[in-house]
Amino acid sequence: MKYTFSGGYHPPDGKSYSEKMPIEKMPSPKIAAIHLHQHIGAPSKAIVNIGDEVKVGQPISEAGGFVSAPVHASVSGKVKAIAKIADAAGNKTDAVIIESDGRDELFPGVGEKSDYSQFTADEIKKKIAASGITGMGGARFPTHVKLSPPAEKKINHIILNGVECEPYLTADDRLMQESPDTIIEGLKLMMKVTGAEKGIIGIEKNKPESIRIMKEKTASMHDIKVIDLEVKYPQGGEKQLISAAIGKEVPSGGLPMDVGVVVSNVGTANAVYEAVALNKPYYERVVSVTGESITNPKNLLVRIGTPTSELIEYCGGVKEDVYKVVNGGPMMGAAMYSMEAPVHKGTSGILCLSKENAAVYEEQPCISCGKCVSVCPLRLVPTEIQMNVQFKKYEEAEKLGILDCMLCGTCAYVCPAKRNLVHYFNIGKAKIAEMKRKK
Repeated sequence: MKYTFSGGYHPPDGKSYSEKMPIEKMPSPKIAAIHLHQHIGAPSKAIVNIGDEVKVGQPISEAGGFVSAPVHASVSGKVKAIAKIADAAGNKTDAVIIESDGRDELFPGVGEKSDYSQFTADEIKKKIAASGITGMGGARFPTHVKLSPPAEKKINHIILNGVECEPYLTADDRLMQESPDTIIEGLKLMMKVTGAEKGIIGIEKNKPESIRIMKEKTASMHDIKVIDLEVKYPQGGEKQLISAAIGKEVPSGGLPMDVGVVVSNVGTANAVYEAVALNKPYYERVVSVTGESITNPKNLLVRIGTPTSELIEYCGGVKEDVYKVVNGGPMMGAAMYSMEAPVHKGTSGILCLSKENAAVYEEQPCISCGKCVSVCPLRLVPTEIQMNVQFKKYEEAEKLGILDCMLCGTCAYVCPAKRNLVHYFNIGKAKIAEMKRKK
């Protein structure tokens, strides 16, 4: 059986640079700059003051609402400042700046094993919320919220996203090979929280070793199966993964819960296990530092708040042909505003690209070839939406489905006229949101 979805495209994957590199623990930074808003929803609120001594895993903020998540110290040391600093995109938001004492002392209780088999669903969910876990596939949605659907939305499936369809990135692939048991246990915990009867782990066929290991580990489990998906971007999108895995379509404007599904990343499942079984908050993650213009590509376990420049330096620095450094994947990631911007909860990769492989848009008039339509995974007409945004016809763009657009960038990638379609879609979405607020 072929597991796939309609539309999409397979760009060169570039995974050979780092796919064979085992996860390596990077030394903790001397200064950790930890943003208080690292998730979708309300910013968290600082609960420490300048001069306070903190330890690894200690909460330094509290959730600012239900759709929010706390953050935790990733080093032990002294709070030097609480100030606005730029993130990877250049947005300045509040952050707690901690100067490390070099001792990496753990906060009391962090790392202590629990007999989690006895925990109730509510106890598991509270552990996840307190640990500050957010989606590690890029969206950064607070995990405890995703696992709290309304009572009328029965969840039948938890689908783990092991697709990692973005070119270059290999962090999830390595995690599945090196920590399969903890990922599976995390999946079981999420199934218990939601009452889901079935678990599915979706992995693209270009990760044969991960597929082999995960299938071996789940072979005797009647309620969990591993499916090998066709290699096609953006296979890892929630709607595309649901369509490929169980053949259900999430309605326009709807959520996975509307078809009885919760989708989560394999890294998130691993973090859930660590939070519940080991009382370990989310203060570090695996990051692929890769691309043709980094000297020594690696997969690194990195503390949240580590400056990007330190990751690059640890990997031997950039080569002379470097043209662009991207936070995330090349399709949906963003060019780095500053190399001092810190790693956050959603940093899946740091890509060092040459001009040959970096997206360079020198726009020409649309030639109406229809390539963007043929690859759109949501069956939209990107060129028509773009023209309406360009001429400020935002209501027409909304009628054409711009709000359903997931900004995957596939249309722009295949466009022979090099139209920067995603740029227009971002403008359109922002203008429509502004119009709705005014109404």
